[in-house]
Amino acid sequence: MSQPSGTSRPPGKYFEELPVGTVIRHYVTRTLTEADNVLFTTMTMNPQPLHLDAEYAAQTEFGERLVNSMLTLSLLVGLSVYELTLGTLVANLGFSEISFPKPVKHGDTLRAESEVVARRESGSRPEAGIVTFEHRAFNQRGELVAQCKRSALMQKQPAQKQPVQKESS
Repeated sequence: MSQPSGTSRPPGKYFEELPVGTVIRHYVTRTLTEADNVLFTTMTMNPQPLHLDAEYAAQTEFGERLVNSMLTLSLLVGLSVYELTLGTLVANLGFSEISFPKPVKHGDTLRAESEVVARRESGSRPEAGIVTFEHRAFNQRGELVAQCKRSALMQKQPAQKQPVQKESS
């Protein structure tokens, strides 16, 4: 898990930079379009008419098609990558406590924030630690539309190499 030589530091955070209680409001936001929803839903082989069929969806309590919740979840995690895990993630270990308190509709703009809720050393990888994030997505009205917990194996900061001292003759 070392960086290639000559490269700059990755923008993601290392294990040591993620104490419990850290909250990051992610800079990038994203407006979800009908095309996003149709592409994701069909690409993932989900024929749910609530996402694809305008006539069907008009007869539901929502009155219109909803964005696929798996797209919402994917976007929520994706919005967090740059500030949290870009270049420092070893692996996602799991997701839990996933909920969607409000529906997401075409045209909604989502923003995300992440909080470090737990962390511990890895028992099998001394060069990494396990961090649990709680990710939250909000629409343009500030309503919570999605949340989840994600456990991730995160790199520790690389050891600083000491310069080699030349012996004087």
